[in-house]
Amino acid sequence: MLEIICTFVSVKEFLLSLLHVVCEMAPYLLLGFLIAGILHVFVPQGFYRKYLSKDNKWAVLWAALLGIPLPLCSCGVIPTAIGLRNEKASKGAVASFLIATPQTGIDSILATFSLMGLGFAIVRPVAALVTGVCGGLLVNRLVPEDDAAISSESSCSVETGNKIWRVLKYAYYNMIQDIGGRLVIGLLVAALIQVAIPDEFFLHFGSQPLLQMLLILIVAVPMYICSTGSIPVAAALMMKGLSPGAALVMLMAGPAVNLASILVVRKAMGKRFTWIYLLVIVSFAIIFGLLVNAIGLSVKPMAAIDPCCTEEAMMPVTFKLICAIILTLLILFALTMKLFERFTHKAEDPDTAVYTVEGMHCSHCEAAVCRAVEEIPGVESAKASASRKTLTIKGPADEEVIRTAVEKAGYTFKGKK
Repeated sequence: MLEIICTFVSVKEFLLSLLHVVCEMAPYLLLGFLIAGILHVFVPQGFYRKYLSKDNKWAVLWAALLGIPLPLCSCGVIPTAIGLRNEKASKGAVASFLIATPQTGIDSILATFSLMGLGFAIVRPVAALVTGVCGGLLVNRLVPEDDAAISSESSCSVETGNKIWRVLKYAYYNMIQDIGGRLVIGLLVAALIQVAIPDEFFLHFGSQPLLQMLLILIVAVPMYICSTGSIPVAAALMMKGLSPGAALVMLMAGPAVNLASILVVRKAMGKRFTWIYLLVIVSFAIIFGLLVNAIGLSVKPMAAIDPCCTEEAMMPVTFKLICAIILTLLILFALTMKLFERFTHKAEDPDTAVYTVEGMHCSHCEAAVCRAVEEIPGVESAKASASRKTLTIKGPADEEVIRTAVEKAGYTFKGKK
Protein backbone atom coordinates (compact mmCIF):
# COMPACT_ATOMS: atom_id res chain seq x y z
CA MET A 1 0.00 0.00 0.00
CA LEU A 2 2.85 2.34 0.92
CA GLU A 3 4.54 1.66 -2.42
CA ILE A 4 1.32 2.53 -4.28
CA ILE A 5 1.02 5.81 -2.36
CA CYS A 6 4.66 6.67 -3.09
CA THR A 7 4.16 5.90 -6.77
CA PHE A 8 1.04 8.08 -6.87
CA VAL A 9 2.88 10.95 -5.19
CA SER A 10 5.78 10.63 -7.67
CA VAL A 11 3.43 10.63 -10.67
CA LYS A 12 1.61 13.64 -9.27
CA GLU A 13 4.89 15.52 -8.78
CA PHE A 14 5.95 14.63 -12.33
CA LEU A 15 2.68 15.86 -13.84
CA LEU A 16 2.79 19.10 -11.84
CA SER A 17 6.38 19.66 -12.90
CA LEU A 18 5.44 19.02 -16.55
CA LEU A 19 2.49 21.42 -16.27
CA HIS A 20 4.69 24.19 -14.87
CA VAL A 21 7.25 23.86 -17.67
CA VAL A 22 4.63 23.76 -20.43
CA CYS A 23 2.78 26.77 -18.99
CA GLU A 24 6.00 28.79 -18.89
CA MET A 25 7.02 27.94 -22.46
CA ALA A 26 3.69 27.85 -24.31
CA PRO A 27 3.05 31.62 -24.80
CA TYR A 28 6.57 32.21 -26.11
CA LEU A 29 6.53 29.14 -28.33
CA LEU A 30 3.24 30.14 -29.93
CA LEU A 31 4.58 33.65 -30.60
CA GLY A 32 7.89 32.28 -31.88
CA PHE A 33 6.19 29.87 -34.27
CA LEU A 34 4.09 32.74 -35.64
CA ILE A 35 7.13 34.95 -36.25
CA ALA A 36 8.89 32.03 -37.92
CA GLY A 37 5.91 31.58 -40.22
CA ILE A 38 5.97 35.27 -41.15
CA LEU A 39 9.68 35.07 -41.96
CA HIS A 40 9.14 31.95 -44.05
CA VAL A 41 6.33 33.45 -46.16
CA PHE A 42 7.16 37.15 -46.44
CA VAL A 43 10.95 37.12 -46.90
CA PRO A 44 11.41 37.04 -50.71
CA GLN A 45 13.14 34.06 -52.25
CA GLY A 46 16.70 34.94 -53.20
CA PHE A 47 16.93 37.56 -50.43
CA TYR A 48 19.47 35.56 -48.47
CA ARG A 49 21.78 34.65 -51.34
CA LYS A 50 21.89 38.32 -52.38
CA TYR A 51 24.00 39.03 -49.31
CA LEU A 52 25.93 35.77 -49.09
CA SER A 53 27.60 35.35 -52.46
CA LYS A 54 30.71 37.48 -51.85
CA ASP A 55 33.80 35.79 -50.48
CA ASN A 56 34.49 38.30 -47.68
CA LYS A 57 33.83 39.00 -44.00
CA TRP A 58 30.58 40.85 -44.69
CA ALA A 59 29.03 37.81 -46.34
CA VAL A 60 30.06 35.75 -43.31
CA LEU A 61 28.50 38.30 -40.93
CA TRP A 62 25.29 38.53 -42.95
CA ALA A 63 24.99 34.74 -43.05
CA ALA A 64 25.10 34.54 -39.25
CA LEU A 65 22.74 37.50 -38.76
CA LEU A 66 20.23 36.18 -41.27
CA GLY A 67 20.42 32.63 -39.91
CA ILE A 68 20.01 33.37 -36.20
CA PRO A 69 16.23 34.10 -36.26
CA LEU A 70 15.46 31.16 -38.56
CA PRO A 71 13.89 28.15 -36.78
CA LEU A 72 16.06 25.55 -38.53
CA CYS A 73 17.42 22.53 -36.68
CA SER A 74 20.79 20.88 -37.31
CA CYS A 75 19.21 18.58 -39.91
CA GLY A 76 17.03 21.22 -41.59
CA VAL A 77 19.83 23.75 -41.86
CA ILE A 78 22.04 21.44 -43.94
CA PRO A 79 19.88 21.25 -47.08
CA THR A 80 19.22 24.99 -46.72
CA ALA A 81 22.97 25.65 -46.54
CA ILE A 82 23.61 23.34 -49.49
CA GLY A 83 20.94 25.22 -51.41
CA LEU A 84 22.68 28.51 -50.59
CA ARG A 85 25.95 27.03 -51.83
CA ASN A 86 24.24 25.88 -55.02
CA GLU A 87 23.12 29.48 -55.48
CA LYS A 88 26.74 30.68 -55.27
CA ALA A 89 26.98 31.64 -51.59
CA SER A 90 30.63 31.71 -50.49
CA LYS A 91 32.05 28.79 -48.52
CA GLY A 92 32.66 31.00 -45.47
CA ALA A 93 29.08 32.26 -45.54
CA VAL A 94 27.79 28.68 -45.75
CA ALA A 95 29.92 27.71 -42.72
CA SER A 96 28.69 30.73 -40.77
CA PHE A 97 25.09 29.89 -41.62
CA LEU A 98 25.57 26.20 -40.74
CA ILE A 99 27.08 27.01 -37.34
CA ALA A 100 24.91 29.91 -36.18
CA THR A 101 21.46 28.97 -37.44
CA PRO A 102 20.65 25.74 -35.54
CA GLN A 103 21.95 27.09 -32.21
CA THR A 104 19.00 29.41 -31.88
CA GLY A 105 15.91 30.82 -33.57
CA ILE A 106 13.19 33.30 -32.80
CA ASP A 107 11.14 30.57 -31.13
CA SER A 108 14.02 29.26 -29.00
CA ILE A 109 15.12 32.78 -27.99
CA LEU A 110 11.65 33.49 -26.62
CA ALA A 111 11.45 30.07 -24.99
CA THR A 112 14.88 30.61 -23.40
CA PHE A 113 13.67 33.89 -21.95
CA SER A 114 10.56 32.20 -20.57
CA LEU A 115 12.44 29.45 -18.73
CA MET A 116 15.96 30.75 -18.10
CA GLY A 117 15.64 34.50 -18.00
CA LEU A 118 16.89 37.52 -19.94
CA GLY A 119 20.61 36.78 -19.44
CA PHE A 120 20.54 33.45 -21.26
CA ALA A 121 18.14 34.82 -23.89
CA ILE A 122 20.79 37.43 -24.77
CA VAL A 123 23.86 35.22 -24.45
CA ARG A 124 22.52 32.48 -26.77
CA PRO A 125 22.16 34.56 -29.97
CA VAL A 126 25.35 36.53 -29.20
CA ALA A 127 27.30 33.28 -28.80
CA ALA A 128 25.75 31.90 -32.00
CA LEU A 129 26.71 35.07 -33.89
CA VAL A 130 30.32 35.09 -32.68
CA THR A 131 30.75 31.36 -33.26
CA GLY A 132 29.26 31.51 -36.74
CA VAL A 133 31.34 34.51 -37.84
CA CYS A 134 34.61 33.04 -36.49
CA GLY A 135 33.88 29.68 -38.11
CA GLY A 136 33.09 31.32 -41.44
CA LEU A 137 36.26 33.41 -41.39
CA LEU A 138 38.35 30.32 -40.59
CA VAL A 139 36.76 28.41 -43.47
CA ASN A 140 37.43 31.32 -45.85
CA ARG A 141 41.08 31.27 -44.83
CA LEU A 142 41.74 27.52 -44.52
CA VAL A 143 39.42 25.73 -46.95
CA PRO A 144 40.22 25.95 -50.68
CA GLU A 145 37.23 26.72 -52.86
CA ASP A 146 37.33 23.31 -54.55
CA ASP A 147 37.02 21.49 -51.20
CA ALA A 148 33.66 23.05 -50.57
CA ALA A 149 32.34 23.32 -54.09
CA ILE A 150 28.94 21.91 -54.87
CA SER A 151 27.73 21.82 -58.44
CA SER A 152 24.02 21.79 -58.75
CA GLU A 153 21.59 24.01 -60.53
CA SER A 154 18.43 23.17 -58.63
CA SER A 155 15.89 25.93 -58.37
CA CYS A 156 13.30 26.61 -55.74
CA SER A 157 9.65 26.42 -56.66
CA VAL A 158 7.46 29.33 -55.58
CA GLU A 159 4.70 28.70 -53.08
CA THR A 160 1.25 29.98 -53.94
CA GLY A 161 -1.97 30.59 -52.05
CA ASN A 162 -3.26 32.94 -49.38
CA LYS A 163 -0.27 34.28 -47.43
CA ILE A 164 -2.03 34.42 -44.07
CA TRP A 165 -3.05 30.78 -44.42
CA ARG A 166 0.51 29.83 -45.44
CA VAL A 167 1.91 31.65 -42.38
CA LEU A 168 -0.45 29.82 -40.03
CA LYS A 169 0.04 26.46 -41.74
CA TYR A 170 3.82 26.71 -41.62
CA ALA A 171 3.89 28.08 -38.06
CA TYR A 172 1.39 25.79 -36.37
CA TYR A 173 1.45 22.68 -38.54
CA ASN A 174 4.67 22.22 -40.54
CA MET A 175 6.99 23.48 -37.81
CA ILE A 176 5.24 21.51 -35.10
CA GLN A 177 5.42 18.38 -37.25
CA ASP A 178 9.17 18.99 -37.58
CA ILE A 179 10.06 19.62 -33.94
CA GLY A 180 6.92 18.63 -32.01
CA GLY A 181 8.09 15.12 -31.15
CA ARG A 182 11.49 16.30 -29.94
CA LEU A 183 9.90 19.18 -28.05
CA VAL A 184 7.59 16.75 -26.24
CA ILE A 185 10.57 14.54 -25.37
CA GLY A 186 12.44 17.57 -24.05
CA LEU A 187 9.52 18.61 -21.85
CA LEU A 188 9.06 15.09 -20.48
CA VAL A 189 12.78 14.70 -19.78
CA ALA A 190 12.87 18.09 -18.05
CA ALA A 191 9.95 17.20 -15.80
CA LEU A 192 11.48 13.79 -15.05
CA ILE A 193 14.83 15.38 -14.17
CA GLN A 194 13.18 17.72 -11.69
CA VAL A 195 11.47 14.81 -9.94
CA ALA A 196 14.06 12.02 -10.23
CA ILE A 197 17.51 13.59 -9.90
CA PRO A 198 18.58 14.54 -6.37
CA ASP A 199 19.18 18.25 -5.85
CA GLU A 200 22.80 17.65 -4.89
CA PHE A 201 23.67 15.43 -7.91
CA PHE A 202 25.67 17.98 -9.91
CA LEU A 203 27.07 19.56 -6.78
CA HIS A 204 29.62 16.70 -6.77
CA PHE A 205 31.13 18.36 -9.85
CA GLY A 206 30.69 21.88 -8.54
CA SER A 207 34.41 22.49 -8.24
CA GLN A 208 35.05 21.10 -11.73
CA PRO A 209 32.88 23.09 -14.16
CA LEU A 210 35.09 22.09 -17.10
CA LEU A 211 34.39 18.42 -16.36
CA GLN A 212 30.67 19.20 -16.40
CA MET A 213 31.05 20.79 -19.83
CA LEU A 214 33.02 17.85 -21.23
CA LEU A 215 30.40 15.39 -19.94
CA ILE A 216 27.66 17.46 -21.57
CA LEU A 217 29.59 17.56 -24.87
CA ILE A 218 30.09 13.78 -24.90
CA VAL A 219 26.34 13.31 -24.63
CA ALA A 220 25.09 16.28 -26.68
CA VAL A 221 27.32 16.28 -29.79
CA PRO A 222 26.39 12.86 -31.25
CA MET A 223 22.67 13.17 -30.40
CA TYR A 224 20.01 15.12 -32.22
CA ILE A 225 18.92 17.91 -29.85
CA CYS A 226 16.37 20.52 -30.87
CA SER A 227 17.30 24.12 -29.98
CA THR A 228 13.87 24.60 -28.41
CA GLY A 229 13.47 21.13 -26.92
CA SER A 230 16.86 21.42 -25.18
CA ILE A 231 15.78 24.47 -23.16
CA PRO A 232 13.59 22.76 -20.54
CA VAL A 233 16.22 20.02 -20.13
CA ALA A 234 18.99 22.58 -19.53
CA ALA A 235 16.78 24.52 -17.12
CA ALA A 236 15.95 21.36 -15.18
CA LEU A 237 19.62 20.34 -15.01
CA MET A 238 20.55 23.78 -13.68
CA MET A 239 18.04 23.29 -10.90
CA LYS A 240 19.90 20.09 -10.00
CA GLY A 241 23.27 21.83 -9.71
CA LEU A 242 24.55 22.01 -13.30
CA SER A 243 26.63 25.14 -13.75
CA PRO A 244 25.25 27.91 -15.99
CA GLY A 245 28.28 27.50 -18.25
CA ALA A 246 27.66 23.78 -18.74
CA ALA A 247 23.98 24.53 -19.46
CA LEU A 248 25.06 27.01 -22.14
CA VAL A 249 27.41 24.39 -23.64
CA MET A 250 24.41 22.09 -24.00
CA LEU A 251 22.31 24.86 -25.58
CA MET A 252 25.08 25.72 -28.06
CA ALA A 253 26.69 22.43 -29.06
CA GLY A 254 23.65 20.15 -28.78
CA PRO A 255 21.41 21.83 -31.39
CA ALA A 256 24.31 22.87 -33.65
CA VAL A 257 25.55 19.41 -34.56
CA ASN A 258 24.71 15.71 -34.45
CA LEU A 259 26.16 12.54 -35.94
CA ALA A 260 23.84 12.62 -38.97
CA SER A 261 24.67 16.23 -39.76
CA ILE A 262 28.42 15.53 -39.43
CA LEU A 263 28.19 12.76 -42.02
CA VAL A 264 26.17 14.89 -44.45
CA VAL A 265 28.41 17.93 -44.08
CA ARG A 266 31.50 15.78 -44.66
CA LYS A 267 29.97 14.33 -47.82
CA ALA A 268 28.69 17.63 -49.18
CA MET A 269 31.34 20.12 -48.07
CA GLY A 270 34.54 18.15 -47.61
CA LYS A 271 36.68 16.75 -44.79
CA ARG A 272 38.59 19.92 -43.91
CA PHE A 273 35.41 22.01 -43.85
CA THR A 274 33.81 19.46 -41.49
CA TRP A 275 36.72 19.47 -39.04
CA ILE A 276 36.67 23.26 -38.81
CA TYR A 277 32.88 23.20 -38.43
CA LEU A 278 33.11 20.71 -35.52
CA LEU A 279 36.09 22.22 -33.72
CA VAL A 280 34.68 25.75 -33.86
CA ILE A 281 31.35 24.66 -32.37
CA VAL A 282 32.94 22.65 -29.54
CA SER A 283 35.68 25.19 -28.77
CA PHE A 284 33.42 28.22 -28.65
CA ALA A 285 30.79 26.37 -26.62
CA ILE A 286 33.43 25.74 -23.94
CA ILE A 287 34.80 29.30 -24.19
CA PHE A 288 31.39 30.88 -23.75
CA GLY A 289 30.54 28.38 -21.01
CA LEU A 290 33.66 29.38 -19.05
CA LEU A 291 32.89 33.05 -19.69
CA VAL A 292 29.35 32.68 -18.36
CA ASN A 293 30.67 31.02 -15.21
CA ALA A 294 33.35 33.71 -14.83
CA ILE A 295 30.91 36.62 -14.98
CA GLY A 296 28.58 34.87 -12.57
CA LEU A 297 25.51 34.57 -14.80
CA SER A 298 23.36 32.45 -12.56
CA VAL A 299 19.70 32.82 -13.37
CA LYS A 300 17.15 30.76 -11.49
CA PRO A 301 15.10 28.95 -14.15
CA MET A 302 11.51 30.14 -14.23
CA ALA A 303 10.31 26.56 -14.35
CA ALA A 304 11.18 26.40 -10.68
CA ILE A 305 8.57 29.03 -9.91
CA ASP A 306 5.05 27.85 -9.41
CA PRO A 307 2.99 29.98 -11.81
CA CYS A 308 -0.07 29.43 -9.66
CA CYS A 309 1.43 30.94 -6.54
CA THR A 310 3.82 33.73 -7.47
CA GLU A 311 2.82 37.38 -7.65
CA GLU A 312 5.78 38.10 -9.91
CA ALA A 313 4.46 36.13 -12.84
CA MET A 314 4.90 38.06 -16.07
CA MET A 315 1.61 36.78 -17.50
CA PRO A 316 -1.71 35.86 -15.93
CA VAL A 317 -1.95 32.21 -14.94
CA THR A 318 -5.15 31.75 -16.94
CA PHE A 319 -3.50 33.06 -20.08
CA LYS A 320 -0.55 30.69 -19.64
CA LEU A 321 -2.90 27.77 -19.10
CA ILE A 322 -4.91 28.62 -22.24
CA CYS A 323 -1.68 28.85 -24.27
CA ALA A 324 -0.56 25.50 -22.85
CA ILE A 325 -3.85 23.88 -23.88
CA ILE A 326 -3.65 25.38 -27.39
CA LEU A 327 -0.04 24.25 -27.81
CA THR A 328 -0.88 20.74 -26.60
CA LEU A 329 -3.80 20.44 -29.03
CA LEU A 330 -1.66 21.70 -31.93
CA ILE A 331 1.09 19.20 -31.11
CA LEU A 332 -1.40 16.33 -30.82
CA PHE A 333 -3.01 17.23 -34.16
CA ALA A 334 0.27 17.73 -36.06
CA LEU A 335 1.87 14.54 -34.76
CA THR A 336 -1.29 12.51 -35.31
CA MET A 337 -1.43 13.66 -38.93
CA LYS A 338 2.27 12.85 -39.33
CA LEU A 339 1.69 9.34 -37.98
CA PHE A 340 -1.40 8.92 -40.17
CA GLU A 341 0.58 9.98 -43.26
CA ARG A 342 3.32 7.52 -42.41
CA PHE A 343 0.99 4.53 -42.47
CA THR A 344 -1.35 5.68 -45.23
CA HIS A 345 -0.58 4.54 -48.75
CA LYS A 346 -2.39 5.82 -51.81
CA ALA A 347 -3.25 3.52 -54.68
CA GLU A 348 -0.26 3.20 -56.97
CA ASP A 349 -0.34 5.07 -60.28
CA PRO A 350 1.37 3.14 -63.10
CA ASP A 351 3.11 6.37 -64.08
CA THR A 352 4.42 6.90 -60.52
CA ALA A 353 7.54 5.48 -58.86
CA VAL A 354 8.26 5.47 -55.13
CA TYR A 355 11.89 5.54 -54.01
CA THR A 356 13.43 5.18 -50.57
CA VAL A 357 15.48 8.19 -49.46
CA GLU A 358 17.21 8.27 -46.09
CA GLY A 359 18.47 11.28 -44.15
CA MET A 360 15.30 13.40 -44.27
CA HIS A 361 14.15 14.65 -40.87
CA CYS A 362 11.82 17.61 -41.45
CA SER A 363 9.87 19.64 -44.00
CA HIS A 364 13.04 21.53 -44.99
CA CYS A 365 14.65 18.21 -45.90
CA GLU A 366 11.57 17.24 -47.92
CA ALA A 367 11.67 20.55 -49.80
CA ALA A 368 15.40 20.13 -50.51
CA VAL A 369 14.87 16.66 -52.01
CA CYS A 370 11.98 17.89 -54.15
CA ARG A 371 14.03 20.85 -55.38
CA ALA A 372 16.87 18.51 -56.28
CA VAL A 373 14.72 16.44 -58.68
CA GLU A 374 12.09 18.86 -59.94
CA GLU A 375 14.15 20.04 -62.93
CA ILE A 376 15.08 16.53 -64.09
CA PRO A 377 13.67 15.75 -67.56
CA GLY A 378 10.67 13.45 -67.18
CA VAL A 379 9.74 14.51 -63.64
CA GLU A 380 6.19 15.83 -63.78
CA SER A 381 5.82 16.14 -60.00
CA ALA A 382 7.72 15.12 -56.88
CA LYS A 383 6.68 14.61 -53.28
CA ALA A 384 9.01 13.66 -50.41
CA SER A 385 7.98 12.29 -47.01
CA ALA A 386 10.46 12.38 -44.14
CA SER A 387 8.29 10.20 -41.92
CA ARG A 388 8.00 7.43 -44.53
CA LYS A 389 11.49 8.02 -46.01
CA THR A 390 10.03 8.10 -49.51
CA LEU A 391 10.30 10.16 -52.67
CA THR A 392 7.34 9.80 -55.02
CA ILE A 393 8.06 10.74 -58.62
CA LYS A 394 5.41 11.05 -61.31
CA GLY A 395 6.73 10.78 -64.82
CA PRO A 396 9.21 8.67 -66.84
CA ALA A 397 12.41 10.05 -65.28
CA ASP A 398 15.55 7.91 -65.27
CA GLU A 399 16.33 6.36 -61.87
CA GLU A 400 20.08 6.94 -62.09
CA VAL A 401 19.58 10.63 -62.82
CA ILE A 402 17.27 10.86 -59.79
CA ARG A 403 19.86 9.05 -57.68
CA THR A 404 22.56 11.51 -58.70
CA ALA A 405 20.40 14.53 -57.91
CA VAL A 406 19.31 13.22 -54.50
CA GLU A 407 22.84 12.25 -53.44
CA LYS A 408 24.20 15.60 -54.63
CA ALA A 409 21.68 17.28 -52.31
CA GLY A 410 23.20 15.35 -49.39
CA TYR A 411 20.76 12.45 -48.92
CA THR A 412 21.00 8.69 -49.30
CA PHE A 413 19.14 7.17 -52.26
CA LYS A 414 18.17 3.50 -51.76
CA GLY A 415 16.29 2.78 -55.00
CA LYS A 416 12.69 1.76 -55.54
CA LYS A 417 10.61 0.93 -52.50
